[in-house]
Amino acid sequence: TAPNKNNHKQPLYAAKDIVSFYKDHAPKIFPQSKLPLKSLRSATDVLWKFWGPRYKGDYLKDLLKEELGDTTLKETITQVIIPTYDINRLFPLIFTTAEAKMDESKNPKLVDVCMSTSAAPTYLPCHEFESNGSSRKFNMIDGGVAANNPTLTAILNERKEMILRRQLATEKNKEAELKITPKRMLILSLGTGSFKKVGKYNAANSSKWGLFDWVQKNKTSPIIDIFSDASADMVDIHVGTIFQYDHDLHKNDPDKRNHPRKKDYLRIQAENLTDELCSVDIATEKNLRDLETVGEKLLDQRVSRVNLKTGEFEELPDKKESDGETVFEEFEGLLVKKGTNRHALIEFARLLSAERKRR
Repeated sequence: TAPNKNNHKQPLYAAKDIVSFYKDHAPKIFPQSKLPLKSLRSATDVLWKFWGPRYKGDYLKDLLKEELGDTTLKETITQVIIPTYDINRLFPLIFTTAEAKMDESKNPKLVDVCMSTSAAPTYLPCHEFESNGSSRKFNMIDGGVAANNPTLTAILNERKEMILRRQLATEKNKEAELKITPKRMLILSLGTGSFKKVGKYNAANSSKWGLFDWVQKNKTSPIIDIFSDASADMVDIHVGTIFQYDHDLHKNDPDKRNHPRKKDYLRIQAENLTDELCSVDIATEKNLRDLETVGEKLLDQRVSRVNLKTGEFEELPDKKESDGETVFEEFEGLLVKKGTNRHALIEFARLLSAERKRR
């Protein structure tokens, strides 16, 4: 969403460039240990967690400066909402393009915003900066500590901005702004993968844990896992409630009444991955290649919805497929199976394109 240096109406990178960008730079942002024995590497990793951030973050900062330069938040091509957390004030701070355009003190450089939201505790150091027009200092860490799944944050900020746009609307565009309501929202939520498995932790074992065990156990951090999953799951429940149950679509199917409406909210998340695939920092060539494979397979999986009673993701069956008929649709020369994440994304793109043309 950062503007291209040669054409400010075009993005710095296209979506298709993301995979190669990660492959090129992730191994340098998260350099892997060169110690020969795996057990020795694991022991060293544990020690580093108690002596400071695992990575210095110098390469990431240099890369962001090279790519983004002095570009500020208000210059983004699309409206962005980026959650961070100020450890000095012990309060979440949400950077948005809309507020940056109205208040220069809320218009920091994109380099600082990116460093802030990347500063995951124990992995990368906290980021301190000052913004133009602001006398305060920002002491930032990754916003995931407050909004591990930022979907609800995006919805609430859009509603706030919707009210503001109506207040500031001129007579010329007031009618168009009034037509934009929460009911017309489309939510696309892309997860980063989850290794959550039933039975991973239990009361019998955890009741004997001390501080060290809660922080580090079997190459994972139970306390961080629990807080992260709980935060993300609560968002799924809240968003599902906001969009309400799809009683009309599934009124004769009691098993599906507990899912949010089908076409308003699309959550794509890879479940039950290995610890390595869910790791923040295992940037080996093999792991990055395996992650790419997971993403490709995920596109052709059926659309899933969180069951608001059980908290589990469940695939939504296709009525025609259950009768033995598989339905495909041709899209740009490819046959795409209906009911899959790939097809749902195409449908989303069509709806957004039609809405843009309508405006």
